[in-house]
Amino acid sequence: MNVRQQLLRPLQSHAGRILVYSVLVGLLSGSGAIAFFYALEWVNHLLFVQAAGVQQIAPAGEAIFGNANLGPSRPWLFFLLPAIGGLVGGLIVYTWAPEAEGHGTDAMIDAFHRKRGLIRARIPLLKAVSTIATLGTGGSAGREGPIAQIGAGVGSWVAQRLGLTVRERRILLLAGTAGGLGAIFRAPLGGALTAVEVLYSEDFESEALLPSILSSVTAYAVFSAAFGYERVFALPEEFVFRNPKELLFYAALGAVCIPVGMLYVKVFYGMRDRIFR
Repeated sequence: MNVRQQLLRPLQSHAGRILVYSVLVGLLSGSGAIAFFYALEWVNHLLFVQAAGVQQIAPAGEAIFGNANLGPSRPWLFFLLPAIGGLVGGLIVYTWAPEAEGHGTDAMIDAFHRKRGLIRARIPLLKAVSTIATLGTGGSAGREGPIAQIGAGVGSWVAQRLGLTVRERRILLLAGTAGGLGAIFRAPLGGALTAVEVLYSEDFESEALLPSILSSVTAYAVFSAAFGYERVFALPEEFVFRNPKELLFYAALGAVCIPVGMLYVKVFYGMRDRIFR
């Protein structure tokens, strides 16, 4: 068996093909995360550090531009920029991509369950642009939802281009979600587990677990090759685990976080439903 046959051997089985495709999805979603993160940080630096004269405080693993070229203080821009960014982001979504509205994770879940894993090819790009317009101008939102939908769109696009079945398309959709999350938060295992368990309240998509891990690890490697392998949050050296008794305090912290998280979700969606009903 020659080298070419050895390389093509994984493609001869269904499971092998899915794993190879998952690596491809990881490469693309990791590259997309690089472009998304860099553009977001650049816009934020341009508008707030240079234009508004604000010294930015960022986690150690995300300090790309720092406070170089700090401009004169213009406090009035604090009120103007988020309004402009929200308007631009809203126009992009409602004009060209209504399914990119709101929290991207919800749209990803909806595409998996109700749309046979189909996401239009334009969605990842438009979601990225609208999110950069919102977050880059100081909008109160996060990156988790957008990167989940961007990665899911990449996975769905790859599956459509390869002519895969609905089931395979759904698996690659989750693999793309895992790749995006694992890259942007530099947590490959966390990204994979989140992608397969967020679909259900008491279960997870076991068939997509291994493809999601492969995609997430690949995307993480691509992203870290560009921005470094440091943790997002740097901890002092004295912050280390020494005594098993500390686990009791971690358990207590987790017990406190459960009702706080549930309350946050209820308030968030309750306000959204009241405003947009």
